[in-house]
Amino acid sequence: MKHVVSISIGSSKRDHRAEVEIMGERFLIERIGTDGDMDRAVAMIRDLDGKVDAFGLGGIDMYIFAGTRRYTIRDSKRFSAAAKKTPLVDGSGLKNSLERRVVAFLQEDLGIDLKQRHLLLVSATDRFGMAEAFAAAGCDMIVGDLMFGLGVPIPLRSLGALSVVARVAAPVAVRLPFHMLYPTGTKQEQPKTKYAKYYQWADIIAGDYLFISSHMPDDLEGKIIVTNTVTEDDVAKLRQKGVRTLVTSTPNLCGRSFGTNVVEAVLVALMGKRPEEIGPEDYLKMLDAVEFTPRVEHLQPWLSA
Repeated sequence: MKHVVSISIGSSKRDHRAEVEIMGERFLIERIGTDGDMDRAVAMIRDLDGKVDAFGLGGIDMYIFAGTRRYTIRDSKRFSAAAKKTPLVDGSGLKNSLERRVVAFLQEDLGIDLKQRHLLLVSATDRFGMAEAFAAAGCDMIVGDLMFGLGVPIPLRSLGALSVVARVAAPVAVRLPFHMLYPTGTKQEQPKTKYAKYYQWADIIAGDYLFISSHMPDDLEGKIIVTNTVTEDDVAKLRQKGVRTLVTSTPNLCGRSFGTNVVEAVLVALMGKRPEEIGPEDYLKMLDAVEFTPRVEHLQPWLSA
């Protein structure tokens, strides 16, 4: 049996464990949160290094992207340094292909016309492939990186504007302590509603679920949520708020949509290669081979998507 472990600096309340068969291989997949404790996460990686088939790194990205530029988050270097034998991935190798596909899925499989649809993308720098695909589809976009990542109440209206801002802000932001950029530990359980008007404006709300939930208002009637890493409790909450349709870029495995880092770790374990030996085309071929498709739940069954 192959063993994939996602070590997350997020809340342990979101932990999950699944045993599944993928391409004839049995997998034990675990997500273990450390409630914001980076030292504990690094220690766990060191302890399990060489004993599991692949690590996913959750709750923190190794990189952020804007256009053709990639910026390394300083705090992430501790984790990659701790994994000397077992491959460690954060999902960024897969996101560019997987999350472009989910935009095509919305149009081709669900029949959603994205042209001029109002889109709130809570963060584009961690999902730049998705951001480019939505832009190419003709969405009227608000890009929330400054608001959700840095707490600066300035919506961006294009990826071009994001690239300009990123050239100035990203080199500084990636050197900040990560908890200043993203909710970790118990902060994930303390939602606010500072940006409610942008949620109300949007037809589609997309991006990292913890960013989405961090300012989610009570009324989301008729909205489409495009995200990943949702638990059963998250789905229940979205249904209660009136969300029409939930689409996750990763499949439902034993009641949970795991993060992209987990899916990438599973593919790495299947291929038996180091991440640096795997290119975008390799990931696309493996996605087709394992038949991973987006998860779709119509949360208000009397409404159509």
